[in-house]
Amino acid sequence: MFDNLRDGLRSALKKIVGASDINEELIDSLCKDVQRALLQSDVNVRLVLTITKNLKERAMQEQPPKGLSRKDHVVTILYGELAKMLGYSGEVITTIDKKGIDDDPGATAFFKPGKQNVVLMLGIQGSGKTTVTAKLSRWLTKHGYRVGVVGADTWRPGALTQLKMNCSKINVEVYGEENSKDAVGIARHGLEHFKPQNLDVVIIDTAGRHKEEAGLLQEMKEMYQVATPELVLLVIDGTIGQQAYNQAAAFHQAAPVGGIIITKLDGTAKGGGALAASAATGAKVMFIGTGERIDDLEQFSPTRFVGRLLGMGDIKALLEMASGLEGQADENQAKRLFSGKMTIEDFYAQMEQVSKMGFRNVIDNLPGLSGMVKEDQLDAMQERMEKWRFIIQSMTNEEKKDPDLINESRRKRIARGSGMPEGEIKHMIQQYNNSKTMMKQSKGRQMQGLMRRFGIG
Repeated sequence: MFDNLRDGLRSALKKIVGASDINEELIDSLCKDVQRALLQSDVNVRLVLTITKNLKERAMQEQPPKGLSRKDHVVTILYGELAKMLGYSGEVITTIDKKGIDDDPGATAFFKPGKQNVVLMLGIQGSGKTTVTAKLSRWLTKHGYRVGVVGADTWRPGALTQLKMNCSKINVEVYGEENSKDAVGIARHGLEHFKPQNLDVVIIDTAGRHKEEAGLLQEMKEMYQVATPELVLLVIDGTIGQQAYNQAAAFHQAAPVGGIIITKLDGTAKGGGALAASAATGAKVMFIGTGERIDDLEQFSPTRFVGRLLGMGDIKALLEMASGLEGQADENQAKRLFSGKMTIEDFYAQMEQVSKMGFRNVIDNLPGLSGMVKEDQLDAMQERMEKWRFIIQSMTNEEKKDPDLINESRRKRIARGSGMPEGEIKHMIQQYNNSKTMMKQSKGRQMQGLMRRFGIG
């Protein structure tokens, strides 16, 4: 995500880290590099100049807090200025520790206990709003909320069908009226339908619209009056860059937008512009779409996001992803892993967990590692993992517990069942044996071994 911005900012920071002294010439060079990185990510020119002006003034004038080197202080200044650009409203950051920075409660602060909270989804055509509605439902259910959805997009053919199909995967009920074109009526009936149910949140999906379409904007106003929502979320396509500001402002005039969700951020050079422009409207960027899966919706935190851009990592985000898998955790399995007594079944379980979190998510959130692993290497890791999954699924329970049982005839049978060559089976078992030893080693050696295990080190 934001490869150009991330690489540009990290390149700029290398000058600070490698410098023997912090002087005005070095700060000027840093500012130019930061300007170049932000402008290439479509951030507004005036905003870029403000950021670098503040960066230079503070870097030259401020004295580092006690115990903090001048180099580290310059990094924290850059960190804080970028976070403010993306909507961070707290005090200027002066220190960064391993625990990170506490974030505000975000979207959940709008939800009142003991009542059904209504969320009204708005968006521009093609922004992915209907898909995001399902993703938000998934995010809320994962965080303990009981959710219902109203499909009130009467303009796009198939919108209700798509919504029902996506929400059925997560056991969330969708209310809709196939043959009705009265979107406001559908919203009213949907709220009446869910009223007797013990739900925490009801999400209303609406038709995609454009800021120039007066009819749809009027419908949006009427929808807002009927629904009286606790939260209005605007879904914006990250590829539109700085245009996000005008779009968000127009919607905000019709219905007070409480939060923004930005989609399609992966791989776009305009993502920085969309984030900065949206934050400038005063509506908080609450979520970002990070991929195609229904789980690929992440609560947005400016401070944590900037930490990843600068290569500081986001261990908090990684732990949050991992916590979603805690129900599947096996205490005995963990003991076997770290004692070097791992079975093939343990190996398979670990692969499943990494797959659910996603390689890119895991790598991006590990300090010092995200910039080291290229996209083609990630693809190689994913491809190899898929092969090994098929191989393990083709093994008997006895073979999973004791891979030493696998002789030539068993290997041929596994190859037929998995559709993989025998050489790949040998390679997997060899790497599995290496992994047992690796789990005893230090953290750094584990990460190097992980890459070697997948044949990219």
